[in-house]
Amino acid sequence: MASPITVPALGESVTEATVAKWFKAVGEAVASGEPLVELETDKVTVEVPAPASGVLAAIDAPAGSNVGVGALLGSVDAKAGAQPAPKPAVAAAPASAPAVQAEAAPLMPAAKRMVEEHKLDASAISGTGKDGRVTKEDVVNHLEKKPAPAAAPPPVAAPAAPRAPQANEERVRMTRLRKRIAERLKEAQNTAAMLTTFNEVDMTALLALRNQYKDGFEKKHGVRMGFMSFFVKAAIVGLKEFPAVNGEIDGDELVYKNHYDIGVAVGTPQGLVVPVVRNADQLSFSQVEKTIGDLGRKARDGKLGLDDLTGGTFTISNGGVYGSLMSTPILNPPQSGILGMHKVQERPMVVNGQIVARPMMYLALSYDHRIIDGREAVSFLVRVKECIEDPQRILLDI
Repeated sequence: MASPITVPALGESVTEATVAKWFKAVGEAVASGEPLVELETDKVTVEVPAPASGVLAAIDAPAGSNVGVGALLGSVDAKAGAQPAPKPAVAAAPASAPAVQAEAAPLMPAAKRMVEEHKLDASAISGTGKDGRVTKEDVVNHLEKKPAPAAAPPPVAAPAAPRAPQANEERVRMTRLRKRIAERLKEAQNTAAMLTTFNEVDMTALLALRNQYKDGFEKKHGVRMGFMSFFVKAAIVGLKEFPAVNGEIDGDELVYKNHYDIGVAVGTPQGLVVPVVRNADQLSFSQVEKTIGDLGRKARDGKLGLDDLTGGTFTISNGGVYGSLMSTPILNPPQSGILGMHKVQERPMVVNGQIVARPMMYLALSYDHRIIDGREAVSFLVRVKECIEDPQRILLDI
């Protein structure tokens, strides 16, 4: 007996996937629950298990195919060693459907002619004549209620022909994840009134605090004390004071969120992903560090689920780990703000009238000016700066 392999539900708003690869060939034995095929969505990769033990009888969607939720991927023959069953023939569709349905109310002669001329579905017309008969006037009224045909779309210029490949070039098909990243980044530029404001933060106090407590912190909690947990907590202080930075636009409404689910951008071989630290305001520093570490490992191993990637309210991106000194981060729609961290570098600063070397970091806040005013954006970034330069403010929420 053949058991179908179908595309499972892929999560909210995800309706299509690309078949990345099959782990088995037709005719190979499979065990129930064993991963058979890998699907790539615009957010994560999903492994589809075998529905039963037996033999892979057929592959209906080869690698590279685009498939929708519920689509047939292949089948497993539950009888071990059985040959793949031939695909059932598909019955040919009738050449044309009759204009008048058999179960329709009786038609008056004039009404019948109009139904046939306009190729209407008689069962959709309400009859007002004797015994429910459909009259000519009923057909006229039905035609007047039909929506007008949509205007033809404006002509679209044909895409430019692809450039001829060169001998010293390699062409690789974009993955669904990479295409989705490109679409979302372009969407952010096209839809948001995006601006970026900058500041710089003196990391002296934070570095001293970390040097003083890092060994005890790691010994007690089993995780290293990093910068990110401080910036997550500092951002939450600012988000509580300036809620527009934690909000979004939904149609004609502004949505202000009283929960703080912070996305942390992670670079992977497949592309940039932004897993979410849920309810970060309720977590301790060690819990934030552990959560970020776990999400980072899952991202690099390709094990992130849809729940890990959706629902963030604000994003933090640390380009400093790659050596970036300054950049303008792009919004992560539908969020309205993203904080960019950068490389810590000693620079000459004037402190109490003296020029001294201080470890400095440039900060950047990109924001949607449709919901966030310049005053709020600048004030938010200043609040983050103050919390990092005096970490006690984070504990006191000031």
